[in-house]
Amino acid sequence: MQQPITPVSGRAGAGADAEPFTPRGTPRLRRRDSSAPSTPSARGGVGRRRPTTFREDVGHAAAETYLVTRLAFILLRYLGVGYRWISQLIALLLYAMLLMPGFIRVGYYYFFSSQVLRSVVYGDQPRNRLDLYIPKDRSKSCPVVAFVTGGAWIIGYKAWGSLLGRRLAERGIMVACIDYRNFPQGTISDMVSDASEGISFICESIATYGGDPNQIYLMGQSAGAHISACALLDQAVRESKGEEIYWSVTQIKAYFGLSGGYNMLNLIDHFHERGLYRSIFLSIMEGRRSLAQFSPEIVTKKLSPEEIALLPQIVLFHGTGDYSIPSSARFD
Repeated sequence: MQQPITPVSGRAGAGADAEPFTPRGTPRLRRRDSSAPSTPSARGGVGRRRPTTFREDVGHAAAETYLVTRLAFILLRYLGVGYRWISQLIALLLYAMLLMPGFIRVGYYYFFSSQVLRSVVYGDQPRNRLDLYIPKDRSKSCPVVAFVTGGAWIIGYKAWGSLLGRRLAERGIMVACIDYRNFPQGTISDMVSDASEGISFICESIATYGGDPNQIYLMGQSAGAHISACALLDQAVRESKGEEIYWSVTQIKAYFGLSGGYNMLNLIDHFHERGLYRSIFLSIMEGRRSLAQFSPEIVTKKLSPEEIALLPQIVLFHGTGDYSIPSSARFD
């Protein structure tokens, strides 16, 4: 059962007669200075995309498969190959075999569909790539969902959002799946920085791909919900202080968190019992002292009224049968 809840919401809860809010200082919104291509023409264009050969497609698929396999081995190396993980790995492989027909269909769509623009560069760091799922009807600009996938902060990958991207694209919604550095390639501050950089690219450049820059929604799932929430709150704090920024929280229409964890202090023991051992988790979160800083629930309770007023509508979904991150991990 999915339970939507709406915690604090700034702009969405403002009344019609409310006075306009002016943040402390004036945010200095800068244009991103990146060598990454920010227009479709840099990659052949959306409507004029260069056809790829079968050899190129197969090579790309092989490269993606290698990356996913490497991520799996990295996960096993850091979690340790004990009896628990061997048994769970066998169960996962059996489960994957049962779902293989569906995986093949989604994989074929991801690698060969003309509606998928893979690995658009949005920044200079490793894994600074995103996939765009573009609706067939390009006669008008369409709403955009910026999606940050989950993966226990270790095996997150942009392709995990392919099914969501396909389904929403079929309904006229463009989806941008943001990839980011995983542990041990990066720690939580790197992941939040990458997500923020991807959101900045989307806010600045999505119009050139047919997206509506006035209808951008942010969404994250599991670890991705945590990372994207951290990025959103950090941006609100920076903007309220008048710091130099590259995207504005006011450009986000709403935030959707799916099965996320928002209080890291309350999840250490749970993750340890589930196999994400305490030492690994604390390494990802940059030590015990940083847990509060990267706990959206704790950060939200400390926000000023001015910072809260900047936030978009926030909607959280969590299944009551979720064991990876329990539904009790939602905001209190």
